[in-house]
Amino acid sequence: MTAELPRISVVVPVHDEAGAVETLVTEIAEAFSGRAYEMVLVNDASRDQTLTILQDLKARFPALRVLSHGANAGQSRAVRTGILAARGEVVVTLDGDGQNPPSEAPKLVDALLAAPPEVALVGGVRQRRQDTGAKLWASRWANRIRKRLLGDDADDTGCGLKAFRRDAFLRLPYFDHIHRYLPALMIREGYQNRYLPITHRARDSGRSKYTNWERLMASLSDLLGVMWLKSRSRNPGRVTEV
Repeated sequence: MTAELPRISVVVPVHDEAGAVETLVTEIAEAFSGRAYEMVLVNDASRDQTLTILQDLKARFPALRVLSHGANAGQSRAVRTGILAARGEVVVTLDGDGQNPPSEAPKLVDALLAAPPEVALVGGVRQRRQDTGAKLWASRWANRIRKRLLGDDADDTGCGLKAFRRDAFLRLPYFDHIHRYLPALMIREGYQNRYLPITHRARDSGRSKYTNWERLMASLSDLLGVMWLKSRSRNPGRVTEV
């Protein structure tokens, strides 16, 4: 990280990812070398050595900032904690398990920076996903149902790798699991989204934090909530000062 204010903030929520964080931080640093960036890793009350490892890594990676929750609050809250603390105008989110290759992140950032201001988000679409058959099946159906009901134009809203404008995110209503509904909420706020294919890797360490059943139960209530939010929205179009 240079002395200038970072333009890009890479925000990563982590919980019990001691086996993945060093590789992840190293790969983020390689991916954004030469750019004005920071990486903000948010430790969501890990019970393993995740926090200790991150604290040790700060000596090797000046761009690394470490925030830590006093109690486990979940992925969405950890992402929001990182975004609130971020100094960059562009935020990049990555899953903490290392399945999103950091090397893919700069192309999403470049696409966002090259886009007109009405484009607020560039999302990744995972190709050849390295997940179990049950998880792929559940994700496929969840994406179809959500897309049909919300019209959010996203084929893979569960992909953790996204680049978006920080100020646009801060306009959105916050709720738990918001990270799965960013495309729909950006559209609700009058923005546009774009998507790019990205690669996907198998998990090398740790385990998934959610079962398919837990995802289903959360998704049903959240889906109804986002549908309600959309129904209560009125867009003023372009706002001009006269």
